[in-house]
Amino acid sequence: MTLNLAADPIALTAALVDIPSVSRDEAAIAGAVEAALRAQTTGFEVLRHGNCVLARTDRGLPQRVLLAGHLDTVPIADNVPSRRETRASAATGDETRASAATGDETRASAATGDVEEVLYGCGTVDMKSGDAVFLHLAATLAEPAYDLTLIFYDCEEIEARFNGLGAIERELPEWLAADVAILGEPSGGLIEAGCQGTLRVRVTAGGTRAHSARSWLGDNAIHRLGKVLAVLAAYRARTVDIDGCEYREGLSAVRVEGGVAGNVVPDEAFVDVNFRFAPDRSVDQALQHVRETLAPVFDGDPLLSLELTDSVAGALPGLAAPAAARLVDAAGGRFRAKYGWTDVSRFAARGIPAVNYGPGDPNLAHKRDEHVPVAQITEVTDTLRRFLSAEPA
Repeated sequence: MTLNLAADPIALTAALVDIPSVSRDEAAIAGAVEAALRAQTTGFEVLRHGNCVLARTDRGLPQRVLLAGHLDTVPIADNVPSRRETRASAATGDETRASAATGDETRASAATGDVEEVLYGCGTVDMKSGDAVFLHLAATLAEPAYDLTLIFYDCEEIEARFNGLGAIERELPEWLAADVAILGEPSGGLIEAGCQGTLRVRVTAGGTRAHSARSWLGDNAIHRLGKVLAVLAAYRARTVDIDGCEYREGLSAVRVEGGVAGNVVPDEAFVDVNFRFAPDRSVDQALQHVRETLAPVFDGDPLLSLELTDSVAGALPGLAAPAAARLVDAAGGRFRAKYGWTDVSRFAARGIPAVNYGPGDPNLAHKRDEHVPVAQITEVTDTLRRFLSAEPA
């Protein structure tokens, strides 16, 4: 498919959605994006790296803005190709969907103005609408106030070891230099600053196996986990304000496993615990907090052990950085904390302020009825156009 980058970014979003690009199968969409950038933009150096497409200008401007978005989606769920419909506005609480061509409810809502146009399809939210905005601006900004870097990468939706942005970080780190980075992650048209860190630990309990008819001869490993679960149930999470962004932490059991058979007292069981922590903690500090929280459980019990199984640092908001502050101003001062983890963490680790900013409700990502209000695509495009066209201080 040939992409028209100068077209309305709503139409460009639909065109991107109509190119299936489930993780590990991004060659077609990467090829289309690469061809469009080479043919329809001026002043950009364009590079293909696997199924990542990179482009940058070198106009000698005093500051650089990096725009990054992933090209892959989760598996398609009968939601490609895209479709555009008019529906009763979600703001009214009426979620009834009706075709733009038919439907009394749509006409009734139109009389009161409570309608909105919506684009449905896999990736409309996560995150082909954000990609479309970036591509459109690259082709239509005549005199940007910043040098621009665009990175469209693969394999974000699967294991971190496959992440295309991680590969660029390892193999082409010079492409990540910027004064501010914007990831087109869905954020409801609000700036979501920074991100929380996450770690997982596994608490394993030992015991003694026995026939359940003679349970007193055994030591039940599952029962031993009860005191761990009690501590987690009673845990009161911290809320912290950083640069006006409120982050809410959470310590949760996310998996419990144990048992041998229906008539056996088990001699081993485990619980996986996930800690989502505010970005003012390092991974080491977060792990220490988990250990301290669970310390009373482990005291004097040699049959309990704790192992760190996964961790990744968060990212501070960085909104005080000049370029980030100008972006907030362009967005009308609207921003909030990002609770989940995103690739902004990679930039924060390099000392680059980074935010999530894109169309779409993140709660709709990966759903069968994934959809984005088309007005939100227009709004994000207009905001970024104002930001990228403004003279930096």
